[in-house]
Amino acid sequence: MLQKTGRGLLALLLLVLDWTQPGLSSPLRPICDLRVLNHFIQEARDAEGAMKSCREGCGLSQSVTVPQTTVDFDVWEKKNAQEQAQEVQTGLWLLQQSLNTLQTSVTNTAMHSHIDNTIRNLLSINAVLRSLNIQEFTPPANATDLEGTWRVSLATDLLQVHVNFLRGKVHLLLSSAQACKPDVS
Repeated sequence: MLQKTGRGLLALLLLVLDWTQPGLSSPLRPICDLRVLNHFIQEARDAEGAMKSCREGCGLSQSVTVPQTTVDFDVWEKKNAQEQAQEVQTGLWLLQQSLNTLQTSVTNTAMHSHIDNTIRNLLSINAVLRSLNIQEFTPPANATDLEGTWRVSLATDLLQVHVNFLRGKVHLLLSSAQACKPDVS
């Protein structure tokens, strides 16, 4: 676990050092650097790969609701920033709920560190969104009322949805966030 935390801290340190390099007239805020998201995506892929090779004690105890990961770019671009943020926040909340279910279902101790790390990364992504003044998601009383969801019953499917959601909608939201656009002087 210390090794994983160390890698995250090293990635953050490298971003800060790269951000402070001389010669950059108006650098993006480090929080906007998509290399941070790419790091989270790579760790999500690692968890997915570990789950695929897991043979025992790696299943979900029940099916879970996850966000749709497909993006219709015409529809996405017609949404305003608040609607896009709401869709991403809803998806992140669903993933967190699903990963919490997975965490309690998995008995394989080797997988627990991957799942714990995945949950921590989701919390970090939420912190990034908050720092960009993207409003936090308020969950409904009943998750079945949410649009744009589907159910999975396999842990590998859940982790694949997680990777695809980060690569798709989270990436689109962060890359177009107003706070992350370079200043035009």
